[in-house]
Amino acid sequence: MDLNDTNSVQAAYSAALRGLYAVTDPRLLPGETLLSGVALAIAGGARVVQYRNKDATKQRQLDEAIALRILCHEHNVFFLINDNVQLCLDSRADGVHLGQRDGNLTNARARLGEGAIIGVTCHDSPELVAAAEKAGADYVALGRFFPSRTKPEAPAASLAALKQIRRQTALPIVAIGGITANNGRQLIEAGADMLAVIHGLFGKQNSIRQQAALLQALFKPENG
Repeated sequence: MDLNDTNSVQAAYSAALRGLYAVTDPRLLPGETLLSGVALAIAGGARVVQYRNKDATKQRQLDEAIALRILCHEHNVFFLINDNVQLCLDSRADGVHLGQRDGNLTNARARLGEGAIIGVTCHDSPELVAAAEKAGADYVALGRFFPSRTKPEAPAASLAALKQIRRQTALPIVAIGGITANNGRQLIEAGADMLAVIHGLFGKQNSIRQQAALLQALFKPENG
């Protein structure tokens, strides 16, 4: 695959970006439990890991991001950074996830190159999805679909909007917001390619691997 060919890159990511998308939280994975918790999520089947820690020092962010990138790449898992293009560059992550107020996609692409994965939060807006696709996003994130502990104030998204956007775009769709193994299948059936999970995955230290396996199993046919 030619990483300088935008169409080739996006086609490859469209095929690969499917399954459990684990998002870290420093409150749930403090200190040394970050690496061990993510390792358990990967062992359970996580396909993508996003590092999210807005409060740590720059040095700690870099140290943790590098350690996670090494871990993820040992297991052929994509490793992304939340909202921080410079940290993505410094840690040699696979890409970055951008919120609507967290940076310009065009600028991020110019800095990271065509081979980087860049995802964009689009809430439940077909207009934001169209703009992200036009600007060259590799995936779009929609949500929150259920009450969220991480972002309780985030605007709600509906299954109807997810189905509409699925018809609109061929980009991989990440669903986020209060997702668990009990409610995730309906999002996949409505068109989500990935389920981004925080509390439903890392909320209990003694069951991370089991929850990851349950979440990843949602992507298999019910009779499979």
